[in-house]
Amino acid sequence: MDKKYEFLKKYIMKKNGYIRLLSLNEIDNNLILLPEPWFHIFKEKDMKKRIKMILDLWKLHVNSEMSNTIAYLNDYLVEVELMEINYRYSILYSLKNRNGEVLYYEGRAPAQDFKNPELEKIWDKFPEKVRDFYENVHNGFYYYASGSMGLVPLEEVVFLGDDDFDWSIVSEIEEPLKINLDTSFGFFSNGIGTYVVIDYTNCNQNNATLWSAKEQPEYNIDFWDCIDEWTVIGFD
Repeated sequence: MDKKYEFLKKYIMKKNGYIRLLSLNEIDNNLILLPEPWFHIFKEKDMKKRIKMILDLWKLHVNSEMSNTIAYLNDYLVEVELMEINYRYSILYSLKNRNGEVLYYEGRAPAQDFKNPELEKIWDKFPEKVRDFYENVHNGFYYYASGSMGLVPLEEVVFLGDDDFDWSIVSEIEEPLKINLDTSFGFFSNGIGTYVVIDYTNCNQNNATLWSAKEQPEYNIDFWDCIDEWTVIGFD
């Protein structure tokens, strides 16, 4: 436990931030504000049952969309714990992957406060299943140490039209740009400048774009197919 805690503490993203794993007694007192399903999950002492309950929550909302991710978690997830980090609650997923490595993933509590004004204004224009995941499963699910290789929290979803970004790649694109940067948002990050992007004016049938700061964009990809595949790649 001490080794795990020291690892987790090393990657706190906020200066003078803190992290702690909550005990069953702390959860039982009902004084902490958690999503209703989480109370039932973390009052369960048997870890196998607890894991099944959290995966059932995934299946309820994104069973077909994240089928490979769910299957991998079912096979390699060894522990789920309730974590408080910088005054917010998350689930810490501990996986022992196919190579025998232990990986930690964070799934934040479902979204309540956006902290992303540009996204909040047009949230209802995004596909229902995207909203469903963020509002009912997790406000982001990603590799803990890097904060990437997964769906990022809403406050970190990248607005491509933000003037702070210098997309020099636009001048190098070989054909007319097929997305509108002012209506496009990156929900998945690989941590090195590549995003899975939704242009909310052109997102029927989960249509998305693989957008990179350095490479030509790849259009007309299926959002969930890409998210599911890349998340599993991150596990290995």
